[in-house]
Formats: sequence, C-alpha cells, structure tokens
Amino acid sequence: MEYKLIGNTGIMVSSLCFGTMSFGGDADEVTSAAMFHRCREAGINFFDCADVYNNGMSEEILGQFISDCREEVIVTSKVYAPTGDDVNARGANRKHIMFGIEKSLARLKTDYLDFYFIHRFDDNTPIAETVRALDDLVKQGKILYPAASNFAAWQIAKALGIAEKESLSRFECIQPMYSLVKRQAEVEILPLAEAENLGVIPYSPLGAGMLTGKYGPTHKPESGRLIDNQIYKIRYSAEWMYDTADDFTNFAHQHGFDPIGLAVAWVASHPAVTAPIIGARNLDQLEGSLKSLQIKISPDLRDEISGLSPEPPPATDRNDERAK
Repeated sequence: MEYKLIGNTGIMVSSLCFGTMSFGGDADEVTSAAMFHRCREAGINFFDCADVYNNGMSEEILGQFISDCREEVIVTSKVYAPTGDDVNARGANRKHIMFGIEKSLARLKTDYLDFYFIHRFDDNTPIAETVRALDDLVKQGKILYPAASNFAAWQIAKALGIAEKESLSRFECIQPMYSLVKRQAEVEILPLAEAENLGVIPYSPLGAGMLTGKYGPTHKPESGRLIDNQIYKIRYSAEWMYDTADDFTNFAHQHGFDPIGLAVAWVASHPAVTAPIIGARNLDQLEGSLKSLQIKISPDLRDEISGLSPEPPPATDRNDERAK
C-alpha cells in the first residue's frame, strides 16, 4: 500500500479510501466486518462515512470496528442531508451542524472526526456561516479538518477565500464524483485542488457499476443501481456512457486487466487525486477494487483510457487553443 500526504494536514492516508455506505444496508454486520478487516489487511487506514448512510447504521457499525484501532485510522463523516422530519433537521446551518456532529460522534464512539464533510452546498445558508460553524468544531476538538463534498469549484473557492480572510479553518479535503464516464471534475475542481493543495477523495470511480463489465449498449443486468434507482438512472442515462463502458471493458480485457481494478487505477492516476473511494457489498466486490493496487498507470496508458470517453471542454471553452 502506498501512503500519501493529504492536503496541508501532514496526515498520511492510504492510496485507497473505503466507503462504508453499504454497512448496515447491502452488507450485514458480519459481511461489513469481513470487508473492514480485509481493508486493514490490505493497508487501508482511511474510512469514509456519512450520518445518513442507512439511517446512521453505517456510522454505528464503523464505530464498533474502529474501537480498538482509532489512533491508526482516518475517519470521515458528513452532514447536510435530512436526518429527521423536523424542518431544521437538515442543511449546512450552524444548528444542524452542531446537532449532527454530536450524533455522529456518539454513533462512531469517538471523541473526534479526522475530516467532517459538508455533504453538499447549502443554497439557504451563507457559506460564511457554515465555515464559521466548522471552525468552532475545530476549536472544540470535535473535528480536525473541515471538508466539502459535491461542491462546485466556485463554491470551494469562495469558502477558501472566507477562511483565509477571517483566519478560520479551511476545507482541507474535497470529495467530487469522478470516473471515466463522469469527468466534469477535470475542468475546474481538480485544477483548483492542485493549486490550493487540497486532498481529493473522489467517489464512484466505477460509475456506479457502469465500468465493471456488466453494462454495454446491448447488455445490462436485470437489476442494480443503474436499473432500479431513479437517481442513478438519470445520472448515467446517456447512450455514449454505455458505448464507453463497452469499449473500456474490451480495452481492459485486451490488455490483461480487470475492468474494476483498471477503472479505480485510472481515477487514482490523476495527479490531483489523493485516494479514490472504493465501496463494496461483499468481499468479492472489494477484491476487484483492491486489484487497482497492482496496476501502474503510465501517462501513455492514461491517455489511451481517457480517449475512450469524451473529454470535457476547458473552463473557458477555448477549444481552438488546443490546436496549437
């Protein structure tokens, strides 16, 4: 396992982060335990969670597993999404953040979180209010570093500017969606992360299963997130994605790679990426992602794989300049 510094924190994290969204949901406690211990055996010290994963069960189960190794692992959680029926049980406002951290710490059975993510940008709360609330949690010792998930580049930049101006704790890690079929992060988010030395832990490196070899223009499984979940059906509805998935699978097999491992390794090969978040419902799925550790992506190999999907236009949309 390779370990990397994450942002400006001085903390070393494994080059893969394990996402625990399946804990207490698709994976029962026994299966979750087996996956956690397999991750630790592989050298993973980085575990991502959220307060809404399986109504808090994911945090509770992860809390059991880290009880005897808390000093050795880096643990994250998130706040924003509704956690109850009350009108204020949601958002990135001070009230919900202060309530949310106490609940997460209790479920995880820990005194602090290494990284605390705002799960998405809150249109109803000034970002300055959110940044100040997170800074208070740092001062209270309940979190070490604030972080942001699903933010646009301008939203991250605005938060960083406020933190700098007011001498508040800044976001030190971001969590964008990123895969061969979802490359929007390459336009502004990843360049911003490189410029500001932010940790980057992208989620869905397999495109919600699109890049596992199960999907193509002429074949799809009978069930799965892309079939049964309306959000994922919309997110991955473009026909070109199925063409890319088919081309990618064929490319992987022709070059002797497991498609799952290659998809994760491609995401990890971007210079801004610290650690892709891998997830699994069982040990077999986990092993596929762990194969990425044996794959070295050269610049030429990355270019070949990148050529299988449309490259997003540059932020200024000056495509003519690429002809030089």
